[in-house]
Amino acid sequence: MVETWKELAVESADFYIAWGGLLIGIAFGFIVYRTNFCTMGSISDILSFGDWNRFRAWLLAIAIAVFGVWLIEGAAIADMTLSMYQTPSLGWGANIAGGLIFGFGMVFSGGCISRNLVRAGGGDLRSIVVLLITGIFGYMTIGGLLGPLRVAIFDPLSADLSGAGMEDQSLGAVLSGLTGIPVDAATTASTMIVVAGLLAFCFASASFRTSPRNLVAGVGIGLCVVLGWVLTGLTFDEFADNPTLISLSYVRPVGDSIDYLMRYTALGAPGFGIVTVAGALIGGLAGALSMGRLHLTTFADQADSIRNMFGAALMGIGGVLALGCTVGQALTGVSTLAVGSLITFAAIVLGGVAGVKTMEAIA
Repeated sequence: MVETWKELAVESADFYIAWGGLLIGIAFGFIVYRTNFCTMGSISDILSFGDWNRFRAWLLAIAIAVFGVWLIEGAAIADMTLSMYQTPSLGWGANIAGGLIFGFGMVFSGGCISRNLVRAGGGDLRSIVVLLITGIFGYMTIGGLLGPLRVAIFDPLSADLSGAGMEDQSLGAVLSGLTGIPVDAATTASTMIVVAGLLAFCFASASFRTSPRNLVAGVGIGLCVVLGWVLTGLTFDEFADNPTLISLSYVRPVGDSIDYLMRYTALGAPGFGIVTVAGALIGGLAGALSMGRLHLTTFADQADSIRNMFGAALMGIGGVLALGCTVGQALTGVSTLAVGSLITFAAIVLGGVAGVKTMEAIA
């Protein structure tokens, strides 16, 4: 059955990626707007009010995504070792530095990339500026002015796990390499332990259990990540010019979207990242309309402008170094249980804490 689906999907990959990705992006943007899901806000809630509910929603989304990826691999829909997250090359230095930089920057820009996307859909002109600057600095870090510096500093700060007998950097592969347990069994064990631990932490809170908004956010966003993997898994063709196995991510795709708008006639059909960016904008618009909150907002003053632009530049640089953002790494990447993604997740949280403390100090 799965092979039949794959054959059909690969034959019309551009069509399914364009429309499927757009719908996933719309659902994601709508859920984020309606539930006020915000990773930066969740860190601020903990530090300012001792409220862990939005952070638990983030962890619930991770648990749903991790379990979903395990099911997808078991059903042979996708092989995560073909994704960029599970390569045997562990860029730990870039994961740490990129995560810290991104986490720090998202505080100054009032939220991560996904949050700015849905706010832009709701009429926030500040977020449009943030997105443009993030995309530009992201591209500068990939292969522009900052590219050579990135390579010179961070290429040496990596480890080739294949030298230790590990085929990839998933927790299952690491556990198998350390204990001798078969990889499949180690993957299942690590998945169940992580999912059970996250769910136990989330639902230990009566406040979270009785918060429909946060429950919907966690489950809905986790499912969006899973659906992204299903879509690109079914359409994945290793013989294509640019085979892509990915789910939601927003730093590089924002830059790709800017590039696509300028070079549409030369680039052909839009990729998954571009259509999910467009979808998140539309979802944010739909969310704002449904709540009667669609209105134009701009910078309060010069200091507000500088603060947001500074944060946007850091998010572009940090997101590329870390190979993703709070969604691209701390949800999509972590859903594969890649060690680099777990490192990035921790670094983003630490960077966010440092950003909140810095903002408080200079306020």
